[in-house]
Amino acid sequence: MQKIKSLMARQGLKSPQESMADLSPVENLRIPSKEELRELREQPIDPQAEQEIIDSIEEVYFSNDSFDMVQHELEKLPPELNLQELEEYRDKLKKQQAAVSKKVADLILEKQPAYVKELERVTALQTNLQLAAVICTNARRQLSVAKEGFTEASLGLLANQRRRQLLTGLLKSLRTIKTLQRTDVRLSEMLEEEDYPGAIQLCLECQKAASTFKHYSCISELNSKLQDTLEQIEEQLDVALSKTCKNFDVSHYTKVQLAYTLLGKTQTAMDQLHMHFTQAIHNTVFQVVLGYVELCAGNADTKFQKMQYKDLCTHITLDSYIPCLTDLCKALWEVMLSYHRTMQWHEEHDKLETAPSPDDAAAAKSDESVVDRSYVKKKLEHGLTRIWQDVQLKVKAYILGTDMSNFKYDDFIVVLDVISRLMQVGEEFCGSKSEVLQESIKRQSVNYFKNYHRARLEELRMFLENETWELCPVKSNFNIAQLHEFKFMGQCRSPSVSPSRQAASSSSPAQEELSLFQQFLQEGNPFEMHAEHREEETEDVLASNGYESDELEKSVYQDYDSDSDVPEELKQDYVDEQTGDAPLKSVSRETIRSKKKSDYNLNKTNAPILTNTTLNVIRLVGKYMQMMNILKPIAFDVIHCVSQLFDYYLYAVYTFFGRNDMYESSGLGLISSRLRTTLNRIQESLIDMEAVGENTGVHGPAEDRKEKVPSPHLSQLVVLTNSGTLYGLAQRVVATESLVFLAEQFESLQSHLDTMMPAAKKPFLQQFYSQTVSTASELRKPIYWIVAAKAIDYEQMLLMMAGVKWDIREIMSQHNVYVDALLKEFEQFNKRLGDVSRHVRIPLPVSNVLWEHCIRLANRTLVEGYANVKKCSNEGRALMQLDFQQFLMKLEKLTDLRPIPDKEFVETYIKAYYLTENDMEQFIKNHREYSMKQLANLVNVCLGSHINKKARQKLLAAIDDIDRPKR
Repeated sequence: MQKIKSLMARQGLKSPQESMADLSPVENLRIPSKEELRELREQPIDPQAEQEIIDSIEEVYFSNDSFDMVQHELEKLPPELNLQELEEYRDKLKKQQAAVSKKVADLILEKQPAYVKELERVTALQTNLQLAAVICTNARRQLSVAKEGFTEASLGLLANQRRRQLLTGLLKSLRTIKTLQRTDVRLSEMLEEEDYPGAIQLCLECQKAASTFKHYSCISELNSKLQDTLEQIEEQLDVALSKTCKNFDVSHYTKVQLAYTLLGKTQTAMDQLHMHFTQAIHNTVFQVVLGYVELCAGNADTKFQKMQYKDLCTHITLDSYIPCLTDLCKALWEVMLSYHRTMQWHEEHDKLETAPSPDDAAAAKSDESVVDRSYVKKKLEHGLTRIWQDVQLKVKAYILGTDMSNFKYDDFIVVLDVISRLMQVGEEFCGSKSEVLQESIKRQSVNYFKNYHRARLEELRMFLENETWELCPVKSNFNIAQLHEFKFMGQCRSPSVSPSRQAASSSSPAQEELSLFQQFLQEGNPFEMHAEHREEETEDVLASNGYESDELEKSVYQDYDSDSDVPEELKQDYVDEQTGDAPLKSVSRETIRSKKKSDYNLNKTNAPILTNTTLNVIRLVGKYMQMMNILKPIAFDVIHCVSQLFDYYLYAVYTFFGRNDMYESSGLGLISSRLRTTLNRIQESLIDMEAVGENTGVHGPAEDRKEKVPSPHLSQLVVLTNSGTLYGLAQRVVATESLVFLAEQFESLQSHLDTMMPAAKKPFLQQFYSQTVSTASELRKPIYWIVAAKAIDYEQMLLMMAGVKWDIREIMSQHNVYVDALLKEFEQFNKRLGDVSRHVRIPLPVSNVLWEHCIRLANRTLVEGYANVKKCSNEGRALMQLDFQQFLMKLEKLTDLRPIPDKEFVETYIKAYYLTENDMEQFIKNHREYSMKQLANLVNVCLGSHINKKARQKLLAAIDDIDRPKR
């Protein structure tokens, strides 16, 4: 204890009483002296008064320690001082001070024990602190010794080592920074090499490194530069992506997609890709059309570059229309092929990425990849329809931008073919039915077809009016399939053939299975081979029609006038038949058949009989069907026009060769009700009667007249009144049989037309075939009837029969002269028929119709001659039978037509002479094919032999009853 006190004395420590003056300023209060304390205690104490004095002290005195009381009181002094007031105020302040001092003194006295005790504690603490200070001083002295002896040397080594490590790290950082500074050059090189994934990978690594050294001031600028570079890479990447829209390259596209994957912008890339495809379609079509417009415009000042695409399409010339359309489709094909290959790439890529991964991190990444792939797949599938719609709209604008009504047919078919191929591309591309293209091409086709068909009908009328009805020599194996207009029905699939023709092809089945995108995936274009194919077709037509050489043509024409190839025995048979001396019947029949194969043919083969006009109509039908085959929506309109071609040809043939009121009224039913109905329908619906002045009193609507054609007129070069040519029989045969041939071709096309015809319109087609086409052969009767009626002199035969005496009493064994005269007429007819057949082959049905007509007319003339007889005996009736049997016997040598037409008509009439009254009455009622005159004559001739007058009256009355309804 003594040591501590001495230590405190050395340190200059004071007693607690002395140290009061050393307290902090906060505690530095004025302590009253002992005298003052005693004085204060001695003063009378009034606690209440004292408290009032303390309360009267201003609040500001209690505010804070820095309060300046003197300044405060001086500021309160009035401008003019009053001594008395000042002294009073001073006394007041003294009282307040005295009250406060007394209060403080009381408090001090009250707290004195606690104060003393606390002061002692402070003193003890101070003593302890002084001791601690001594201990610390000794410790510092010892530490200083240790520092000098050990720490400075060892820690110096450690500090140097740490500094070395820091400098090594700094050097590495500086080298990295130097490398980062040089990445610009490498990035530029990689972009030039189109190594986008490498450039992006490098750029991202540089950014990551830059973020590590961002505390360096030089790196902040580099980081900004790298960000700009990355944006530049993205721009170039977008340009590279746009290049895939026209020329898809697998390696190029793989790089681009990998680059976008590194950027984490796979979905953005797909959105951008579709924008580029849309832009590529627009730019492609605009540039193609613009090129052709500027090429055709030459040095025109028109600013085509600023035109809208739709307006630009209206400036395409007719000459450049098809080349431009082809190039347009080629360019669009390249775009669609690129899209198709893009989809293929993603499908193959998805298969490779679907392998399972056990790693959790890889699995999370895989989930994100699945989302991206799903988005890409949906986007690509949706884009198919969108891109095809854009293609359709661009081609539609091009199609409707030009009026095609004046196109040549072949050019228009090329347009249809190209558009049809494009529609096939669309169907394979996205399964679309190409409604936009179909509607636009339908509009153009309907417009074109109306004008084309009208012109063809006028052209057909011109052909018919200039037709001399000469035989058009064609090969014996001629078939419409040889015409290039019908090639589409049987040819194999080629790149320029319309899609609707695929079903008709039977060759190259392996090739058929491939779609266009498979065929032309790597090279080629489905629109490239069109021009070459058309040239091949033209050459094929020349080789398929006409004669292969002049020598062959000459040899065929020589066959017209030469029968050198006919065997001698056949010639001999022919001569024998002319003289009436015939060999055995069986030999004669064989001879006639052989003769018909030689004399009634143009050549040894049954070559088709047709004219140039027929061939033209067939070609037109082929063209119409070609158009209909490519463009099914207008199939009904086309078939209706096809029917009009046939109708007009049929009407012309009838008008030229079959219309003759004199012979139509013969009562033989030459024109069937069906044929008459057909002819009337054609005349009402197709023939413009006002144009020929036949019906000037009736004026139909202008629109109806526009759809009609004037009735054709027979060429003046065709002579139908010369008996030497059998009244134009050759021309009649050519005309009628060419119509029949045309009808046969229509029959062969029915199944194909039926497949093209809409279901709702099929009854029209069926009616056309049943009511019109099938009636073509029926025209033979009225046309050849005119020849048969004029070829034989039936009036002369009637005169000769009138000179025969029939009321003879002896049975004659020799027939009458009129029979020989009639047979001679038939022989002459047969000879002229043979002459005609050397120029024009007469088919068996034609010769049968001619012979049938002639025989019918001869038999009816015989009945008419027998009906003119005033008197006739039984012997006379027997002579009639003898004459008729002689006629039949000789006739059967001239023709192999069996049975002989109207044979019973004559025999029944002759035998009716022997009928009794009742049988005669029944005969009159049952046989209305005989005229009233013939029946009446039969009754009158029988009068007196086995019919009395009363019976005669009765029978005549019965005849009159039959005739009355007719009147």
